[in-house]
Amino acid sequence: MKLVAHANNILTADGRRYRCALGRSGIVAASAKREGDGASPAGIWRVRRALYRADRLDRPQTALPLQVIEADDGWCDAPEDPAYNRPVRMPWPASHEVMARADGLYDVVVVLGHNDDPPVPGAGSAIFFHCASAGYKPTEGCVAVALPDMLTLLALMTPQGTLEISATPAPLEDEL
Repeated sequence: MKLVAHANNILTADGRRYRCALGRSGIVAASAKREGDGASPAGIWRVRRALYRADRLDRPQTALPLQVIEADDGWCDAPEDPAYNRPVRMPWPASHEVMARADGLYDVVVVLGHNDDPPVPGAGSAIFFHCASAGYKPTEGCVAVALPDMLTLLALMTPQGTLEISATPAPLEDEL
């Protein structure tokens, strides 16, 4: 299944529309993406695997490889570190994201294939598809949807799927 996150904060998938949040700095060309810029990188990204908080949710239904987020899981976002844009175990000596967040944004996370084969230092890390905050506040560069929508979409996703981040607005509903 192909998901498309559009510049007007609409995600389209399987003929349906979902509200989504994108990066606080908007959408930039993937070649212009830089660590910490708050922009979502335009492009078509493979869905790699899903992670979830077993202490908060039942195992979600999905065909994606699925892994439980543990309390010591992190994701390195330090461009100078050899583990840049890779999962790490905390404590980690370099800058990193905490995957077991208290705010629920990472209760379900789909890892996207942005800057991962191999990672280019400084070209952006931890670009995920994850749960949206209340009010759909902008992300640091990820794509986010409400948890119920995430669970619906996750059930339709396969390892062959992609998530496109598009600088164009979503089509009208009758054009889907």
